[in-house]
Amino acid sequence: MVKAAGTFGRSGTHDFVLLRASAIIMALYTIFMVSFLVSADTLNYAVWTNLFAHLGMKIFTMLALTSVLIHGWIGIWQVITDYVKISGLRAFIQFVVSVALIVYWLAGLLVVWPVEGV
Repeated sequence: MVKAAGTFGRSGTHDFVLLRASAIIMALYTIFMVSFLVSADTLNYAVWTNLFAHLGMKIFTMLALTSVLIHGWIGIWQVITDYVKISGLRAFIQFVVSVALIVYWLAGLLVVWPVEGV
């Protein structure tokens, strides 16, 4: 069996499962956030801060950001390996996207985790 060094998972099947699981998590997070935004009477700093002050919301947000990282990495890896044939360019694009995804995740961690209720 051939193993691709650039995949996030161990195999194509593992990547398939990770893509589907991360998509479900992102969809659930989106549904929750849209329903919260629609159902909130008023949206102000206190309401928003109190929402993200709950441990469950912090964990759910970080799970959603991790899902974005996994989904984005697998997706870009598949597209890049299919369409970019120059290995140096492919490696550079993968590096840039990897750094961007990690920065997004770390920024989310730093923004969400220290939030305390008002």
